[in-house]
Amino acid sequence: MEEKINSLKNELDEVFLSFIKDKNEVKSLFDLDLLESKYLGKKSFIAQTLKNINDFPQQIKPLVGKTVNETRKKIEDDIKLLRDDFTKVEYDKKLREEKFDLTLPGRTLTYGSKNIISQVIEEIQEIFIGLGYEIAEGPEVETDYYNFEALNHPPDHPARSLHDTFFISENILLRTHTSPVQIRYMEKHKLPVYIIAPGKVYRKDYDVTHTPMFTQIEGLAVDKNINFGNLKWTLETLAHSVFGKDRKVRFRPHYFPFTEPSAEVDVSCNICGGDGCRVCSGTGWLEILGAGMVDPNLYKFVNYDPETVNGFAFGMGVERIAMLKYGIDDLRLFFENDIRFLKQF
Repeated sequence: MEEKINSLKNELDEVFLSFIKDKNEVKSLFDLDLLESKYLGKKSFIAQTLKNINDFPQQIKPLVGKTVNETRKKIEDDIKLLRDDFTKVEYDKKLREEKFDLTLPGRTLTYGSKNIISQVIEEIQEIFIGLGYEIAEGPEVETDYYNFEALNHPPDHPARSLHDTFFISENILLRTHTSPVQIRYMEKHKLPVYIIAPGKVYRKDYDVTHTPMFTQIEGLAVDKNINFGNLKWTLETLAHSVFGKDRKVRFRPHYFPFTEPSAEVDVSCNICGGDGCRVCSGTGWLEILGAGMVDPNLYKFVNYDPETVNGFAFGMGVERIAMLKYGIDDLRLFFENDIRFLKQF
């Protein structure tokens, strides 16, 4: 056994002498990595000896491990000293090559900010939360039933046309409004219902005031003794909270399949001050939303009694609200990712 230990010590001495010789030839960190791999890597004599330590008799295993680890420790210490020296040399060399001019001004950090659409959504949500409404959400990929049928759209309604709607299959489509959220919510909740439903919607439009994808917020209030006066007060409160009390609001009779009576709501154009411009088509007014009293036919889809409940609904495009609020004259600017436009807000 003593012979095996002496033989092992002689081999380790030879390994260390070889390491000292190779160490003197190291000129860079790359050379040092190769040296470390040669003497401490998986295929090195030290690693292989420790791996096969079970081949030694049980009585000398502790002595073998101690002897090998002593040599390994000496090699590791020398490599660490060399690595510290070469790291410092290469860092100094890099500093000299870069030639920093400390008199130059520092680089200005660019900070991100919340997108203008998100800002407007949050502002509208806060208004309605203050009025006692809840936030409701639903899927963007909808069925024909929730997007059209349960909202009183007849089979021949133009909105069902391929010219207006992105159909995925015969009965699956990208929702054209967030109104399906209202049906889904009423199916699962009892009265009273006071919700708004923000989300992305999709329609085949693209011009100054329309885009194929835009953000919509729809609202629904269903309870006993609700009338059109409640709707008018709610929407005037919204308009004055968002645009200011000096902005004029008007209601125009209109038709929607899921409300009766229905109205479109306009706000005076702040881009032209009501004189008429390209954005408001020369009228001095811009439509911001559609609204009306919920058609009693809808209640049969959610098992509400139309004889005892009343409700109103409304829907608005968030981008259009932002255009009016901030004087933006082209809806497409929201989607062109021009940092100069986004940084203004």
